[in-house]
Amino acid sequence: MSITSRLFNTARLTTLFAVLIALFGVLGYLFAGTAGMILGLLFAGAMNAVTYFYSDRMVVKMHKAEKLDESAAPGLHKTVERLASDADIPKPRLYIMHTDTPNAFATGRNPEKGVVCVTSGLLNHLSSNEVEGVLAHEIAHIKNRDTLIQTVAGTVAGAISVLAQMMWFSSMSGQNRHPAFMFAGVLLAPIAASMVKMAISRSREYTADATAARYTNPQHLAGALRSIETAVSQRPMQNGVRGASHMFIINPFRGDRMSKLFSTHPPTQERINRLEQHAA
Repeated sequence: MSITSRLFNTARLTTLFAVLIALFGVLGYLFAGTAGMILGLLFAGAMNAVTYFYSDRMVVKMHKAEKLDESAAPGLHKTVERLASDADIPKPRLYIMHTDTPNAFATGRNPEKGVVCVTSGLLNHLSSNEVEGVLAHEIAHIKNRDTLIQTVAGTVAGAISVLAQMMWFSSMSGQNRHPAFMFAGVLLAPIAASMVKMAISRSREYTADATAARYTNPQHLAGALRSIETAVSQRPMQNGVRGASHMFIINPFRGDRMSKLFSTHPPTQERINRLEQHAA
């Protein structure tokens, strides 16, 4: 990873942390004046620290994923080890999420803490070549240090949603000093949360696809994206965390028109077209 890319990632991460702190500071002030602002800033600082140091554990736990031992899937572990070696990063830990919808995500604050989680549906419904393509994509995210930024973006978006709920209840009870501001915040918060995740994820998916094409046949990943897109449209994930949809290789939840407008992923067909150009 180039120095320029690393500095850019650091700048984005710093911005996200600053946004989270500012959100809680402003809302704390609106609810309880200076004392509320101080409490909000302290809470945001603690949340940033927890997200930074424990992002891998948090994401794995909230998806109820289990560690996949090498004895249970030796071929999968060998593939991950080979791809990680090609990417010049430590071998990520492997986890499995029990759902019939094929998908995968990566997490961890740096390559040394990298985690790749696959669903049981991915292993059951995709070919070994397609699974390799998906693993290459997730390892590319770890290589490019996208995983921490994606987790923090999800935390910021989640915080915005929680604050919107707080503003709504406060407005309904009449216990706030700025009802007009609170009402506007309730209306705009869902859009703001979606845009935060969209701004982070869309470009990174294209980059991860291009990086993965250096470690595996691009046609393998293109075929995997096609298979996953079809599967998600037929049987969207039921037991996942919607707030973390931007972390998956393809959004595992079927969305309405509004959610598609603010989709955290670029169009799957466009990704496939780019991969086929790499193959050519």
